Amino acid sequence: MIKASDGWFIDEAGRKLLLRGCNLGGDCKTPYRARNELPSRDEFYDYESARFAGRPLPEAEAPEHLDRLARWGFNVLRLLVTWEGLEPSAPGVYDEGYYDYLERIVSLAAERGLRVFIDPHQDVWSRWTGGDGAPAWTLELVGFDIRGLHRSGAAFVHEEAKDPYPRMLWPSNYSRLACQTMFTVFFAGDDFAPSLRLDGRDARSFLQGRYIDAVARLMKRLASYDAVMGIDTLNEPSDGYIGLSDLSRLERAMSRTGLMPSPFQAMMAGSGFPVEVDVYGIKGLSQGVVGKAMLGEKGASAWQSGVECVWQREGIWDVDGERPTLRRPEHFASVGGKAPHFAKDYLRPFARRVGEAVSRAAGAGRFALFIESVPTAASPHWSAADTADSGVPYAVNAGHWYDGLTLFLKRRFGFVAYDQEEGRMVFGSRAVRRYFAEHLGRLRRRGMVDMDGAPTLIGEFGLPFDMNGARAYRSGDYRAHVAALSAYYDAMDENLLSATIWNYTASNTHARGDGWNGEDLSIWCRDDYDARRCETNDDADAGGRALAGFVRPYARAIAGTPTLMRFDRRSGRFVLTFVPDAAVSADTELYVPELQYPRGLSIRVTGGTHRIEDRRGGALVYVSADPEALICVVVVERRHP
Repeated sequence: MIKASDGWFIDEAGRKLLLRGCNLGGDCKTPYRARNELPSRDEFYDYESARFAGRPLPEAEAPEHLDRLARWGFNVLRLLVTWEGLEPSAPGVYDEGYYDYLERIVSLAAERGLRVFIDPHQDVWSRWTGGDGAPAWTLELVGFDIRGLHRSGAAFVHEEAKDPYPRMLWPSNYSRLACQTMFTVFFAGDDFAPSLRLDGRDARSFLQGRYIDAVARLMKRLASYDAVMGIDTLNEPSDGYIGLSDLSRLERAMSRTGLMPSPFQAMMAGSGFPVEVDVYGIKGLSQGVVGKAMLGEKGASAWQSGVECVWQREGIWDVDGERPTLRRPEHFASVGGKAPHFAKDYLRPFARRVGEAVSRAAGAGRFALFIESVPTAASPHWSAADTADSGVPYAVNAGHWYDGLTLFLKRRFGFVAYDQEEGRMVFGSRAVRRYFAEHLGRLRRRGMVDMDGAPTLIGEFGLPFDMNGARAYRSGDYRAHVAALSAYYDAMDENLLSATIWNYTASNTHARGDGWNGEDLSIWCRDDYDARRCETNDDADAGGRALAGFVRPYARAIAGTPTLMRFDRRSGRFVLTFVPDAAVSADTELYVPELQYPRGLSIRVTGGTHRIEDRRGGALVYVSADPEALICVVVVERRHP
């Protein structure tokens, strides 16, 4: 069983671990369908018939996909599940077939030496609010009419808007009524919507209780698999309206793209009062207001017939004659006379509830807790006391990191980047690479400072493969993607970070991408797979995209404390230095892929000896440090003819 100490993952032999893997996978956000295509409106709203068994891998294909991931050197998977998949049609009604399927996928991964942690995934709450995650019945219990959300402007939904989906518009749903309302009542319904009762309980207790019961039930199923490390509390949680000081203004947004209403404007539109709002777009290299547009339609409500807006019922706003009026713009700014702090006051207690429930279901000390906070907005908070009280063995700082300009613009800029946390542009290729490393270093320090020395695993990073106008799909040239991924991994190496790249999607195609909101970040593609097989009859790496960017050498387990790990992709030179720990008898283990060393390799070890074990797709190098060595240096280089 893996443990943790002083910012590191530790294996049974006492070695410090680097976990490198991928998210499996992007199409888990949608129900399983044989073809990667946009569902019809009738299919979309028929949530009682939706099933998720087959996501992320069609079971018959799973061994081939998992073999490929192991061959590429990955040693961990962030396995996506959804609350909707677990409890799809009604509270307490579970899809046993999905639970069974997930257990079989975990078993297949374990057979291949792949560790797993479970990610209950969501984006902007649910499929009916423009994302994925929560079941439709959560919205209906709060009073929403899921068929009215898009028309009223309470959400922007791909299945309603049809193709083409505007580039990276889905994060704008974090500023729309439905998503903001659901996250507010999920985390703080008792504080901000006390009149909302669900099955006789306050909204926070009910919704969190149902979610936690569903995921704890899954972890009980998986407790017997040593390969399963733990569970994410919740992917990229949102703070909703919590802490906003003036509902008449747009105070914060994950991304300012498209129609961006203030909270009050969103409330008005959602109750059938259309309103003119700012439209944001790209101005130079930043986001800014580029025009105005109407949000919502007159008389079109996001709420069920006869149901009043939750926030109107709370007295935040009302209608004078025919004109909506904001009465309490500061409603979310204080609780009991104090300004609320989302990470400390709401996310931390929620994480403890998840940990406690998982520990009761699977056994105290069995599963680690991977904790995220609002991206770029708040640090997670956790303490040694939280760990002890909730029964988890340790917590992990599992935040995400993306090269924002490349992600949102779908263009590769090697010489410019945007630091969203500090609101500044970074210019120059060297400065950009320094910024990547520095920003990731910030994330690691948060684990040490805000989470009592928790290890950090970057749960998501990656890039759109359809960037630069999807030029690579026509030319087959992925060199720009290789360069970008290499820069990201170089920054990970500089900080000695564990990480799981976003993502591997088994249904990915050039036409439909990952099958969700126009995203196309999968490191594997069905179209590239079919083309490669036709050319070579080789299934091993077929379908992999920009492999040289992420299939690279790294130290998997270090018998001591690593001080440097660096790989130069152009020359093939890999260097690892570490201070040996005499108390650890196991060898240091390096993964060295054949892809980077096609003509063989040479190894020099200062302060120790080594041996090589050939594997399909590469080799494992085992280094034994000399007992008297103060430092051990390992250098791997390409062998030239």
